[in-house]
Amino acid sequence: MRDLAQKHGPLMMLRLGEVPTLVVSSPEAAQAITKTYDITFADRHLNATIGVLTFNGTDLVFGTYGERWRQLRKITVLELLSVARVQSFQRIREEEVARFMQSLAASAGAGATVNLSKMISRFINDTFVRESIGSRCKYQDDYLDAFDTAVRQTSVLTVADLFPSSRLMQILGTAPRNALKCRNRITRILEQIIHEQVEAMDRGEKTAHEGLIGVLLRLQKEASLPDLFGAGSDTSSTTLNWCMTELMRYPATMAKAQAEVMGYDIPKGTSVFINVWAICRDAKYWEDAEEFRPERFENTNLDYKGTNYEFLPFGSGRRMCPGANLGLANIELALASLLYHYNWKLPDGVKPEDVQVWEGPGLIAKKKTGLILHPVTCIAPADA
Repeated sequence: MRDLAQKHGPLMMLRLGEVPTLVVSSPEAAQAITKTYDITFADRHLNATIGVLTFNGTDLVFGTYGERWRQLRKITVLELLSVARVQSFQRIREEEVARFMQSLAASAGAGATVNLSKMISRFINDTFVRESIGSRCKYQDDYLDAFDTAVRQTSVLTVADLFPSSRLMQILGTAPRNALKCRNRITRILEQIIHEQVEAMDRGEKTAHEGLIGVLLRLQKEASLPDLFGAGSDTSSTTLNWCMTELMRYPATMAKAQAEVMGYDIPKGTSVFINVWAICRDAKYWEDAEEFRPERFENTNLDYKGTNYEFLPFGSGRRMCPGANLGLANIELALASLLYHYNWKLPDGVKPEDVQVWEGPGLIAKKKTGLILHPVTCIAPADA
């Protein structure tokens, strides 16, 4: 897509079957979409599979822009993911990071390699479960398995997605039927969790921390918990996994770390895809754009809050990710601890340039293969 944009311009109109798709590949065009004309582009495109998983877009992430969506976002921003709420989870983050570091200690002592990708995913999921519920949950593994299956279903491109007006294609498509099974499974698990939370509240039981479900029950409002928990845990673990991958590919950086748009007429119903990958690699805005150089953010006013359109990790405008503060808080302490307590080596015979950086399919750009590393204790972590 980036190569096509360099040839045809920062705005390209593609037709994927019946679906007109606008590909945005420059900061200026992204600003026009997310700020200048943000109300026009405030809705999210729903294909058949995502429509099933989100109850036809009644959730926060894919919900249709309107009064209900605004109320959901208001509750999320003011009650669930506010700065004060994120800070209230600090003890949980510290405890889970300590457990994570301690789990690495045995492997480091034995000189064994670890699948850091799986361990990162487990750590993030454990943290989000406690933040969501206030304590550990016996349904966690079942829920995460169902959610992971649902995410995999979103990577399946069906003929029904390309020809949404065809009832025959909708009937023949298997992905929506599989998505319905996942949705029903997720719903049953969440209903059980909520039921147990309500019973505990009725008995007057209190947890050390009020989780997100407790907040919602206290407010007696409806929100889509699969989005708030699932999307947050998946994106956070993916981000931390990719960060460690790039640090292993660039040893010098690892060492330092340890120390109506633009004159175009856009037809109604067009699906808009902002190519953040291409924008963040635009040589016009980034020196050595293809290099992993986190130090480029030092001594600069550039931030992630959606006002610098050459850098949009959380999006911008009305649909900007409301969970940025929570995601960053969970990642920051974990990454700092990984670099502080351990030195990291690649398995024998593997060079930095050999580290695989292929992405897996799906809504979230997960690393396709696990990151296998050998931890070497630098400063032993305290017992969890």
